[in-house]
Amino acid sequence: GLFIIPITSFIQVRPLETDKGQVLAVVGFCSFIGILLAGQAYTFLDTMMHPGAMLLAAGCMTFIAALTLSVLLYRGGSLARGILLRVIRTLLLLRYEIEVIGLDQVKNSSGKEGILFLPNHPAWIDPVILMTTLYERFQPRPLADYDETNRFYIRPLMKLVNAICIPSLVKNGRRSKDEITRGINRVASSLQAGDNIILYPAGKLYRDRYENLGAKSAVHTILAGNPQQRIVLIRTSGLWGSRFSWANGQPDAAQNLKASLLFVLANVVFFGPRRKVTVEISEPMDLPRGAERTVINQALETFYNAKVQPNLHVPYFWWQGHGPVVQLEPDSQTSERDLANVPESVSAQIMAHLREINGVEAVTINDSLAQDIGMDSLSIMELAAWLEKEFGMPVDDLESLQTVGDVALAACGQSMGTQPEKHSIDPAWFKGSAKEELFLHGTDSIAQAFLATAKTHPDRAIVADRISGVKTYRQVVIAIMLLQKKLQKIDSSTLGIMLPSSVGAALCYFAALFAGKTPVMFNWTVGIGHMNHCLKTAGVTHIITARALMDKLQGQGIDLTALDVEWIYLEDLRKQITLVDKLSAVIAGYISWSSLAKSRVSDTAAILFTSGSEAQPKAVPLSHANILANLQDFNSVLSFKESDRLLGMLPPFHSLGLAGNIIMPLCLGLKTTYHANPTEGGLLASLIEEYRSTVLIGTPTFAGGILRAAKSGQLSSLRLLFTGAEKCPEYVYRQVKEELPGAVLCEGYGITECSPVVSVNTPDNPVPETIGRVLPSMEHTIVHPESMETVKPGHQGILLVRGKNVFSGYLGADTTSPFVIHDGKSWYNTGDLVREDLHGVLTFCGRLKRFIKLGGEMISLPAIETILQQHFPSSGDGAPAMAIEATNDASHPEIVLFTTFSLDRQEVNACIRQAGLSALHNIRRLVKVDTIPVLGTGKINYRQLKTALA
Repeated sequence: GLFIIPITSFIQVRPLETDKGQVLAVVGFCSFIGILLAGQAYTFLDTMMHPGAMLLAAGCMTFIAALTLSVLLYRGGSLARGILLRVIRTLLLLRYEIEVIGLDQVKNSSGKEGILFLPNHPAWIDPVILMTTLYERFQPRPLADYDETNRFYIRPLMKLVNAICIPSLVKNGRRSKDEITRGINRVASSLQAGDNIILYPAGKLYRDRYENLGAKSAVHTILAGNPQQRIVLIRTSGLWGSRFSWANGQPDAAQNLKASLLFVLANVVFFGPRRKVTVEISEPMDLPRGAERTVINQALETFYNAKVQPNLHVPYFWWQGHGPVVQLEPDSQTSERDLANVPESVSAQIMAHLREINGVEAVTINDSLAQDIGMDSLSIMELAAWLEKEFGMPVDDLESLQTVGDVALAACGQSMGTQPEKHSIDPAWFKGSAKEELFLHGTDSIAQAFLATAKTHPDRAIVADRISGVKTYRQVVIAIMLLQKKLQKIDSSTLGIMLPSSVGAALCYFAALFAGKTPVMFNWTVGIGHMNHCLKTAGVTHIITARALMDKLQGQGIDLTALDVEWIYLEDLRKQITLVDKLSAVIAGYISWSSLAKSRVSDTAAILFTSGSEAQPKAVPLSHANILANLQDFNSVLSFKESDRLLGMLPPFHSLGLAGNIIMPLCLGLKTTYHANPTEGGLLASLIEEYRSTVLIGTPTFAGGILRAAKSGQLSSLRLLFTGAEKCPEYVYRQVKEELPGAVLCEGYGITECSPVVSVNTPDNPVPETIGRVLPSMEHTIVHPESMETVKPGHQGILLVRGKNVFSGYLGADTTSPFVIHDGKSWYNTGDLVREDLHGVLTFCGRLKRFIKLGGEMISLPAIETILQQHFPSSGDGAPAMAIEATNDASHPEIVLFTTFSLDRQEVNACIRQAGLSALHNIRRLVKVDTIPVLGTGKINYRQLKTALA
């Protein structure tokens, strides 16, 4: 009975989203520990003088102290703050020898206006030191990062000191702009109301031993509204080199807390070495209050960096000695930027835009956005919004935009990215035999194949991402059972899925299958116009998505809520799952999976969309047999092992993303780590290092971005890189050869209609700059584009294919059949030109249809042309007034508009966006001509236009 009460209280109050619930959770947990200690003591208690009696007393005191302190913290008040202050100050003295200079010279404000304290920020522990130093006299309110402090064990403390919390610009991007602005305004109004405020001008920890404010604007904004505001500067030194700083890599809060506990116990509480920390406080009279923000920031940097200390290591245990040791400074966090493959026109446009919005005369590709151009965080956020609007490339990681070159790389879909915070990974993730090959356990349907593999290895780790962590097959099955019941209630045979690459996306796909729905994968980047067409074509009335994604899109100016569809949010579904639901699913997960095995699965495994040659996309239904046949072939060629670990970054609306990153891993048993944004090369490189990924499947653009951003040794675990969806440029082959000598790059070719892989190079004998051989179970032939006669080896022609992986036809009555009859057989006409050598190896020669690949997406040139011709009609004499072509750059093709009109490029791109197309369709160059060349048939001579661009 003594154990049941506290455990029950802990479980029941934990889900509550109130401070009271969290405090009660702490009380319940501490009660459990206290009673556990008391119970153990009582068992061995013989006399009142037995050591067990002391343990019993300690347990009871722990319980009483925890209960008292928790209640005081919850109720607030000066008594609670005083107790907490003294407890924390005592704990700090176990490790730090703190010297405070100048505190007595700072007087409390006699009037109504408060003091703005501006400290430097060398380590995570300095805010704690600062609060214990200032609180007794000034009771300052800290400006805190909401994402860092919104934890159950910190949130009550933030409430206790009346903190002002704002979201992180780095983590939340553009959607946090308004909240940050409101937070700074709240600081200003609180100061005027008499509150003292602590604000860190840099907004982040040191990355080296110098404070660097760059173009941060918070202090300038506050002083612009009140030039007479009292300012007190604080310089904390001695912490650079501690485990709470970046001196030895990114600090890990959980690891540091564990290490601190070990430190206290090993040093018998009082005998550990102590680090000397100096806190210098000054109220300057000569601060340039009315100057520009760069001048103000330079004055602050001069103060903070006046007494720079080296990277000092202070021993942690008494037997190691007490003297500090100087260590080497950390390497620079910046990655080498290879800008050789950025189109000159892209760089020129970006530099022109930066000159315009910042009012500077000259901008170079190596300029720093902050130091050289003077852009603050909010300005860089606006720049990221412009990048997506102009180039169609999202930039979620704003810290990756440090230089003009970074902006150019981001425009090409190759953001450098920053390193994510490392976290512990379940050791089960790294288990697996390098000799054991993976194979399908069932082939009747994707659902059956998944269940058969899961039953064979129910407790094997299979999927992971940084939000969900590592999940086993059993955990995946339990989650699918929970989602399946919710999705079965939807009154529709189809279910739209609009989610980025993630564990959640994989769960939703399989839950939709087991719920008897046909999953329809939606691409949110195509624009509202295309999405409306897709909804009608596939008969979709419900789409499952995440509020986080919708918020992000709205922050980018994309509002999809106007679509005629009912949105189902994962966050809402999670709240609808009751404790009874969870318990029943857990029990079923360990006893019987019959509810899934008996499910009636839709004949269609998925519906995807492709850009067709018309202005509207085509709906491609793929059967279970289509995808499984392709998976069987693909696995037989690349031969995945039990020890392999895949990095999954392609979105599920991409045919290779769905088949290669979701269906294949879960049906084969291939461990897969997911990341939502494939353009964040630095983040992806860190994930490969952290999860020891051995296989990468992606487009050459995304793979090249990872190779470019990776630090030495980060990608050493990779053995295989498979690229498709666009031609792999020579420099990616070169990078792999030079930087990953133990890995092989296999280029392939595929089409959504073929589920999707058609040909692939083999790891044992890849032929660079080819697309390999056609998969084993497929037939193919190459025919002349006009006569449709079979061509000889070595000659290019249209590729025709047939096989179990080829779909049966598009949805909708108004689509033209892609099948042709040749030699008495029905073939799928790929519309692509290839050349085959005597060994059966194919080389991609171009597209007969007028498509280009941008960011891994098919872009239809006729679709853009149709929209512009409707908006800018010709004069009526029958002569065309405009035509769309693309440059010959296979890596970064540019869309070019030839026109006889005098048009503005911004005006033209506005028309494209109004028509519902994404920014990937934007015109990059506009060429004014006297006439558009035509053939004898009256059709536009695109070959001549192409030649003009050469």
